Amino acid sequence: MHAFDILGDPVRRRILELLADGERAAGEIGAVVQAEFGISQPAVSQHLKVLREHGFARVRSEGTRRLYAVEPAPLREVDAWLEHFRGFWAQRLDALGTELARGRRARRIESGGEGSEGSEGPEGGVSA
Repeated sequence: MHAFDILGDPVRRRILELLADGERAAGEIGAVVQAEFGISQPAVSQHLKVLREHGFARVRSEGTRRLYAVEPAPLREVDAWLEHFRGFWAQRLDALGTELARGRRARRIESGGEGSEGSEGPEGGVSA
């Protein structure tokens, strides 16, 4: 199975998102995924197995618990492959940033000048 076949499934992507925050118990993963996707515990176990068998996750036992963690190597490989395509969107994102900055500047000028009311915060709101 190709890495994108693994990552193409929304349940497996969600599991990896959960694991990105750190190691988690299988039961904890199962509870979240079952609630969000409405699938059974055996289905969650199958997704964990696919991630494990294809190197995206590792598991260790601690007493009666099975703790899962992200295995970063396959994700680095995906990132390296995507590097070839970043140029397609990086320039567009830079242009979008420029246009957003122009719009903010125009709104400041229209509202009475460059910063007379305070400066914009990171969310686009005015801070005092």
